[in-house]
Amino acid sequence: MSRRCTYKDECSGDTDRELRLLLGENDGESDESRTKLKKILLNVIKNELTPRQKEIIMLYYFKKKNIVEIAALTEVSPQAVSAAMKRARLTMFRYLKYTVYNNP
Repeated sequence: MSRRCTYKDECSGDTDRELRLLLGENDGESDESRTKLKKILLNVIKNELTPRQKEIIMLYYFKKKNIVEIAALTEVSPQAVSAAMKRARLTMFRYLKYTVYNNP
């Protein structure tokens, strides 16, 4: 008996939209602050996330996979993928917030 995947396959809201904009292509923009934020985010992804969180974030934001596809690739439930993404985003924003507010 196959499992039915009816889990919402995409994150939504302002947080996700902002991360997609920061981590996405620059579209010809040479905005220095955006480039700096992207560099900070990539360093946080590389150095501060767990291996599973890093894999999920890379698949979601860079490989454009949805939650159900990531769950199938990583052999975990969609709920586990969603929870790992939430924790990873919180970590990323915690470091971003610290950097932005403590470096004028």
